[in-house]
Amino acid sequence: MKREIDFIKFNPTQNMTILVKTNYPVEEYEYIASKIMSYDSVYAEQVGFIEKPINNKATAHLQMAGGEFCGNACMALAAFIASEKGLKQNDLMEILLEVSGTDRLIMCQVRRNSDEYYCQVTMPIPKQIEQRTIKYDGDDLDIIIVRYHEFIHIVIEVEEFSRTVREKAQSLAKLLGVTLGANLIGILLYKSKSDELAPLIYVPHLDSMIWERGCGSGTASLGAYLAWKNKGEIVAKIRQPGGTINVVANCHEEELTSLKIEGSVGIVAQGKAFIDV
Repeated sequence: MKREIDFIKFNPTQNMTILVKTNYPVEEYEYIASKIMSYDSVYAEQVGFIEKPINNKATAHLQMAGGEFCGNACMALAAFIASEKGLKQNDLMEILLEVSGTDRLIMCQVRRNSDEYYCQVTMPIPKQIEQRTIKYDGDDLDIIIVRYHEFIHIVIEVEEFSRTVREKAQSLAKLLGVTLGANLIGILLYKSKSDELAPLIYVPHLDSMIWERGCGSGTASLGAYLAWKNKGEIVAKIRQPGGTINVVANCHEEELTSLKIEGSVGIVAQGKAFIDV
């Protein structure tokens, strides 16, 4: 027996994202997501579900399959809402979203640009940033821990994105997934000389580990770290395999005061998927 799923597929900096419109019980989200994001189905890196918001100021509620927060999925949903409302070329629309992984409403600004949507998202502020040296795999490893309420990002500055470095990042993500109990672990490999980012995202509940081609939340965490390190404002274009995501972050007296990311979103497919019950 097959189950019918109404979906939209998006391309935010090649971080391929599926949003599900069909209403299903929350306890089925993980199963639906694992099926629809697989190679033999619609295929994507992550799945979110569009729900009605509790707060009447919000236009919609975005619930990610693993309960995590996702900046690119916020951009995707904002672009979809703008397209449904008929946003015209070069016009701007502001959209408030409720999103899993944060208790704050998320402001998205969307501008129509030909067949794509250029989005700016006001991101959650990390609750803590700290620098540590840990013993890992027999070596001293300098890491930056960017903590949020329900997820953690680790920034590691590297000289290159070698196979060895990537394999170490993957085993570290697995280890932290077991020990920290967070909804999401991100290992963000960063080349400071060229502003390049290789983001690894691990969602323990889904056992999903992906080297993303573009990570909005990871870009925000990197921007937060850079502003914290420089004790001021930073504006950076962070290069990733799928393209560039811009980040703007402000830090005043070691406290982050604002954090925004900007990027383009394309709507690439819309229709019905069929998965086994």
